[in-house]
Amino acid sequence: MPKRSVTVILRALACVAILAGSIGIIALAVAMRPTPHKADLPEKSLRVDVLKAELKDVPVEISGLGEMRSRDIVDIAPEVSGRVVRVHPRLEVGGIIPKGEVLFEIDPRDYQARLDQSNASVSQLENMLERLRKQFAIDKERLKTFERSRILAKNEFTRIKKLYEEDSVGTQSQVDNTEMAFNSANDAFDQLSQSVDLYPIRIDEAKASLESARAAARLAKVNLERTEVKVPFDARVKTVTVENGQTVQPGMRVATLADDSLLEIAIPLDSRIARNWLNFESETDTNSAWFNLIRKVPVEIEWTGDPGATMWKGTLDRVEKFDQLTRQIVVVASVSADQANTPLKGDQPLVEGMFCKVTIPGKMAKDVVQVPLESVSFSKDDDGYRTIFVARETDTGEMRLDTARVLESHQDGKSIFLKDGIDPGTLIVTTRLINPLANSLLSIEESDPVTETD
Repeated sequence: MPKRSVTVILRALACVAILAGSIGIIALAVAMRPTPHKADLPEKSLRVDVLKAELKDVPVEISGLGEMRSRDIVDIAPEVSGRVVRVHPRLEVGGIIPKGEVLFEIDPRDYQARLDQSNASVSQLENMLERLRKQFAIDKERLKTFERSRILAKNEFTRIKKLYEEDSVGTQSQVDNTEMAFNSANDAFDQLSQSVDLYPIRIDEAKASLESARAAARLAKVNLERTEVKVPFDARVKTVTVENGQTVQPGMRVATLADDSLLEIAIPLDSRIARNWLNFESETDTNSAWFNLIRKVPVEIEWTGDPGATMWKGTLDRVEKFDQLTRQIVVVASVSADQANTPLKGDQPLVEGMFCKVTIPGKMAKDVVQVPLESVSFSKDDDGYRTIFVARETDTGEMRLDTARVLESHQDGKSIFLKDGIDPGTLIVTTRLINPLANSLLSIEESDPVTETD
């Protein structure tokens, strides 16, 4: 074997021996090291605030948002056609026009002429009817004379004929003449009698024509009055599309007026909240498949543009509709002009278009527990229960973290009210915890009870 290869092998064996010796020395040192003392560390507690559950009765307040509107908004359209000859000087958007003033006027000359013509026709027919009545009275008297003449002519004919046929007195010519006189008197009587019989029909026809003429005259008078379009109430002008000299047609919308004497606001509410907490009358006098009359309770209206600083008083008025898509009941609160101009807070009048929050007093919630809203989980289980953390005392006197299933009664924006799952005296954890360990040791500090003004 070459000398160089032997040298390499010997060096490798020496390295292995040195490495094995080092490992052995380390193992011996570890084996000879004394066992360290094991420290007994205490369990670290989780510091939380708790609230002792108390059952109480609280009045429920229901709130919702809506936009203020005028109760009556009327589109103004002329009822007759023609050229506008006059408009009110305040007929402009935002203008206030008192009730009864002329909004605009249509040229009345054609309608005045039609009224005069109709009145003349009425007078003519009235005179004709009066003539018929007088002639009827005269002809009835004449009929009596004709009746007498007919009787006399008949008696004379009978006498002459009898003398000629029985006593041979007179001539056939005399008989014929008296017969002709009788026939003539009889025809005259029949003609006049027929004319008299027709008078009631002619009078009725004249009366009908007169009533038709009077109706036409009344219509002409109404159309003349319609040339002046007056304001139906103290109005605020919302839109205007008419100008002086413009020709308008019936039904053509020329202005929109709002009655600001009574304002309304429609508030959508969850149907379950409305069903549980709104006050409806127990009985109704109407036979209608609709909600019973809602109790007209006072409400507070707050402008969202200035929260807490501007507020008015109103009255809950009625249920406006049920929205089947959102399952919401829309209720309406009304505000009189006096209430709108005298706010409970601030000095801003309540006007159409303001977006407001409405607070409605509802029924009384019985035996509920009030806790901060953030203390209860957001999600619900299949039975509608939420989860809340509580502090429970163990047999050794320690306070440990636990959970409870609770059922919500209602909310007021800051607090949630629980009606099931919490016994009086239970310590509710109010500190917000994120994924805490179950059964964690707690260090608690009891908080003051939550009040409705917190």
